Amino acid sequence: MRTGVAEFTLDYGRCPPWLFRRMVRLGRAIGIAIIREFGPEEFLRRLADPVWFQSLGCVLAFDWNASGLTTTTLGALKVAFQGLEKDLGVFICGGKGKTSRRTPEEINNWGWQLGLNEKVVWRLEYSSRAAAKVDSALIQDGFQIYHHSFIFTKTGHWAVIQQGMNIQKGRARRYHWWGDTQKQFIEEPHTGISSPVVLSTVLDLTAKKSRQNRQVGLEVIQKPKTFLRDLKVLTVKSGDWQFRVMSLPGIEFHHHPVENEFLSPQLRRAVNQALIRQPTTFEKLLMTPGVGPRTIRAISLVAEIIYGAKPSYEDPARYTFAHGGKDGTPYFVDRQQYDRTLAIIEKALRQSHWLLFRERSQALQRATQVFHTS
Repeated sequence: MRTGVAEFTLDYGRCPPWLFRRMVRLGRAIGIAIIREFGPEEFLRRLADPVWFQSLGCVLAFDWNASGLTTTTLGALKVAFQGLEKDLGVFICGGKGKTSRRTPEEINNWGWQLGLNEKVVWRLEYSSRAAAKVDSALIQDGFQIYHHSFIFTKTGHWAVIQQGMNIQKGRARRYHWWGDTQKQFIEEPHTGISSPVVLSTVLDLTAKKSRQNRQVGLEVIQKPKTFLRDLKVLTVKSGDWQFRVMSLPGIEFHHHPVENEFLSPQLRRAVNQALIRQPTTFEKLLMTPGVGPRTIRAISLVAEIIYGAKPSYEDPARYTFAHGGKDGTPYFVDRQQYDRTLAIIEKALRQSHWLLFRERSQALQRATQVFHTS
């Protein structure tokens, strides 16, 4: 997985109409050129690359360090492709806020219009829900997901770009996915996570280091009496219906965000749902209705403290958001990949003959500035 850091400050204003219109026009030109040259799957693969996507947003003239780059770039592409989806073979669903909750409906509508197999439509819808749930429940980093875009092709390939906000820190974090019908969702499934801040403690159950914690947690939740007993062992009453993690001498772990949530009615309902369904994999457990961040935290804590299966608390977004560094951190610059990224955008711009000469020249100039290496 590629991880990274970029300065995404939270935006509270709106993109000026004059700028959005130009972003739509330029985004349409670049998108059509790339899809015609490389195909719809390659266009999705590029969107799933956080470096390429960030570069695209900058070329479209949005502020490079603003959270609005994500929402506005994807909004402009969605408008730009309206009426052209069937010709281009690329379908953009979802968006910001309430629009994101209509993603399954949009996927189903396109499936009906395209005459797609029911299994393909179900898998696309499932992929959208799974990606959203992973980034809200398995990666618990304090960023609340508020934007979810799901882009797919008729062949079943898809990309997800979603963004979360942390109001206390005034920053946003972007999650990138690329997948097909065989995609696995649990262990390091991202193509990249871009963030302006690196946190000291993040519960990351997608990490390979969390594999044992997930396995033990699944086994524990399959035994209802054992799981509820373990919760009681870990908690002591502290006021009316409030519980906290009890002091456990000799245990490295001394704090967990699930404190004051143990044995709540909501947690009991979620656990009961899991017990009724008897999930055989951690993915099925995650996708159980009612199972969210609170339930996952409780299961992870029991697996760690009672059974010694420690998860990863390392922030997955921990490296410089770049093509690499001249000092080799996190790796040396991949010059071929770097040049390929620039070449694709420049070629798309030059082939966009329906753009005005001035528009094309200005976009090429921005592309050169984005990738300036001297």
